[in-house]
Amino acid sequence: MAEEEHAEQGSEAAPSEQEVMAQLQEELRRLKVSDVLVQTVVTVSSLGFHKLEPDTRDLDQARLAVESLRALVPILGGFVPDDALRDFNQMVANLQLAYAKAVAEAPAPAPAPGDDG
Repeated sequence: MAEEEHAEQGSEAAPSEQEVMAQLQEELRRLKVSDVLVQTVVTVSSLGFHKLEPDTRDLDQARLAVESLRALVPILGGFVPDDALRDFNQMVANLQLAYAKAVAEAPAPAPAPGDDG
């Protein structure tokens, strides 16, 4: 009997599929594209710096992060405060410098067999 009461209480607490959909739709109404782009810039920059760490180095992915940020950050002008845009531009510059340093530190590829130099 106690189990039945607990089961009934559990089903009352769980929102229906319609309620979940209504909640998601309300969240989408409030969400702004600029908010998503800001979060994307922060996430991509974090990933870009992570891909430059010696133990997780992936220069192709780091380069993709740099190029993506170079495309996204200017678009945010007028949609985010000027100081945020300035910070994002500085972050892109820092990532570019870190990428250039990582490329310079990368070992040169081995010559292909048959290459005379």
